[in-house]
Amino acid sequence: MKTNVFISGGGIGGLTLGLKLARCNIDVTVVERLPGPGSVYKGELLQPKSLEIFDSLGVIDDVFQNGHSISDLELIELKRAKSKAEHSTMSYSILPTPYPFSLMIHHETLKDILRQKGEEYPSFHYRANTVCKKINGHTVTVEDRETKAETEIHSDFIIGAEGRSSVTRDYMEVDVKEKKYNHHFLTVTFPRPMEMVKGRIISTYQSFLGLFPLPDNEVRSVYLIPAGEYKTLRKKPISEFHKLYIEMCPDLDGYVNQIEDWKKIQLMVPLKYHAETYVRDHFALIGDAVHTVHPMAGEGMNMAIQDGSILGELLCDMYKEGKLNPANLEWYPKVRKKRVAHQMHLSHLSALVYSYPYRPVGWLRNKSLQRMERDSISHYKQMLNISGLGMWRETLYDRMIQGGMLPIRHDSLTDEEKSTTTFTENQDYPWKGKEALQ
Repeated sequence: MKTNVFISGGGIGGLTLGLKLARCNIDVTVVERLPGPGSVYKGELLQPKSLEIFDSLGVIDDVFQNGHSISDLELIELKRAKSKAEHSTMSYSILPTPYPFSLMIHHETLKDILRQKGEEYPSFHYRANTVCKKINGHTVTVEDRETKAETEIHSDFIIGAEGRSSVTRDYMEVDVKEKKYNHHFLTVTFPRPMEMVKGRIISTYQSFLGLFPLPDNEVRSVYLIPAGEYKTLRKKPISEFHKLYIEMCPDLDGYVNQIEDWKKIQLMVPLKYHAETYVRDHFALIGDAVHTVHPMAGEGMNMAIQDGSILGELLCDMYKEGKLNPANLEWYPKVRKKRVAHQMHLSHLSALVYSYPYRPVGWLRNKSLQRMERDSISHYKQMLNISGLGMWRETLYDRMIQGGMLPIRHDSLTDEEKSTTTFTENQDYPWKGKEALQ
């Protein structure tokens, strides 16, 4: 069989790309190795840039109906016993976007929304329980995992969206160097108090608990543990897990206790890598196939969505103009590579300041966050960078303000100043409006 674009991997990134191509009447085939919903935890936090992308793809209403919006992140630093906790808040409301908030949505629900929308287009073909077995030039051999029947699919372009274990990346002979961290995470979803509607990050000098409200009065939790401690923890009664959470957040008493078995709790092992090569000839990589980020800021899924959007727009224009030279794919890493590197750097810094169990580190972290909240430019930069809407690097001057060596700035940014730091259409799609495509 033939298709214009073959996508190996039907996760959020692959489906975003597939839907965008289908809307351009490009024949696209997406294969996904899983037969149905996955059981392993994947990203659930959508940033404002991703919401704008889903608006452009015609699925934003369904996303809102199945999601919980978070306008503020509460940052709470717990002190010694009987000491008052320190609070600070980072707000999306300062951002220049129709969607000044993040949104939590169950991962599998979001996949269903994208897949079902794609299937409204005759040019969109989705094959579940199917794995990419072999690649030979423009021909991919796929196997139905149930019947073991093999099919050869010929395509103009082949996109690897398989995640960390990428057949496409291996065929392209692209290497990645993984960096591991000194900590792991426990993650689980359970019922939440109705009044818990904001994102909440609670920390001590040696602990971290992230709480992100989901729809239907649930909350996704992420708890930091030292690397290698998981096996020791699992030998203890589940009540010891409850105790860890309740000590950090007493509001969870009676809620986290509804987790009755360690089997409900997943272990996340954070790592990061960033491949040098995004494209080679008629091949391209998106999402975790090309970069994996520390999950502290929840950016992995959003970066995959943004990859799919940029690459999708490029391919749509290539087909529209009849310019299918694979050399045009180089526009995709020209746009995405620096942005990804910047977001990975920020997530890495966040990981470092939360993962070393020393009181001075906790004290400095808390002081910096409080000053960042009160300093208008630092606050805006932080939220802009994690939102995906733009990129504004922090300077030594910013760091000195956050560290208390310079006074806090209180002047509000003008709309014009904000507009110069958000990505423009020309920055997202620099090949448009010129004879750039070959």
